Amino acid sequence: MQEHFAINVCPGPILPIPQISDFFPRFHDYPCTPPPPREKKILKEETFNGETGGGYKDGEKGESNNGDMEEALDSDDDDTYLGTLEFSLLFDQENNCLHCTIHKAKGLKAMDSNGLADPYVKLHLLPGASKANKLRTKTLKNTLNPVWNETLVYHGITAADMTTKTLRLCVCDMDRLGRNEFIGEVRVALKKLKEGESKRYNMGLERIAQNKESNNQAMDQGALVGEEERGRILVSLCYNTEKNCLLVGIIRCAHLAAMDSNGYSDPFVKIVLQPDMGKKSKYKTAVKKKTLNPEFNEEFSYDVPLDQLAKKTLEISVWDYDLGMSNDFIGGVELGINASGQRLKHWFECLKNKGKKVEFWHTLTQQGAPSSDKPD
Repeated sequence: MQEHFAINVCPGPILPIPQISDFFPRFHDYPCTPPPPREKKILKEETFNGETGGGYKDGEKGESNNGDMEEALDSDDDDTYLGTLEFSLLFDQENNCLHCTIHKAKGLKAMDSNGLADPYVKLHLLPGASKANKLRTKTLKNTLNPVWNETLVYHGITAADMTTKTLRLCVCDMDRLGRNEFIGEVRVALKKLKEGESKRYNMGLERIAQNKESNNQAMDQGALVGEEERGRILVSLCYNTEKNCLLVGIIRCAHLAAMDSNGYSDPFVKIVLQPDMGKKSKYKTAVKKKTLNPEFNEEFSYDVPLDQLAKKTLEISVWDYDLGMSNDFIGGVELGINASGQRLKHWFECLKNKGKKVEFWHTLTQQGAPSSDKPD
């Protein structure tokens, strides 16, 4: 006779089965109170010594912040924090240079599958952004807090440019397998920068939409951009009284027009002293490959008495070299007694300051173009 043992297997009180809504509250079938919106940081510009550079008074600060908040609420990335960018700017008027030092970025938005990014900073001058005025830093791998401490220099920037131009700094993520991704940008009106003062900024990245105000500003300055679309050239003149010769230095060009399909040019410079003195009056520099901001640093000599120099005209033209084809004219400038404005001033300064090297930036124009390139 078998004995049967009763085993108590009662599990006790029945517990409710966990629902997915317990882990993801937003899947509740019944309405629930949404979480409060996250408070956004409003970052201010800083000067080099750490003081606030925005120029706000206590009464004005709130109004400005309210306007920034309204603009931020209109963006598609309302709840996305893009990070901050720290940089400093210095305008050297004597050498016509704008120094842009990119220090670091903090808390960048993750763009890669590993939760990191490969960031770099790209700079443009507005209006008229193009490859000619594009600068960029090196790329740093796998970081959301990159430190560059890299200085980029714009050459040929005049005081007039500082009143009309805006510097745009874009932070991007480099992607070797696809297209580089845009993270965010900041913009600085250069008219706020004082000559010789290094100003430091710490600004929050944004996704700035083109608004009506910036469109109108671009239209108002369209004529100015058109005049400068050919680029600029830095030329030095010096009359050597000991050798009775004129020394012409072709130092560099900036923001040249792109003439090739790759968006660049292969520039070189021709110079001719008129009236024509034969082969001794014509020179040209070496060709610089695939650049819109070439640096030549070449000097040429003309044997000409000082009393005859006042009657001469120096023709300078910049060309794009094309192998096996006719070269493309980019722009030119003429210096001499018949010139005007900066071109005439440069010539007079050379004649007045004998033995001294005088450097001037000149905007390239249609002067010196072959007849086929000249407008009707």
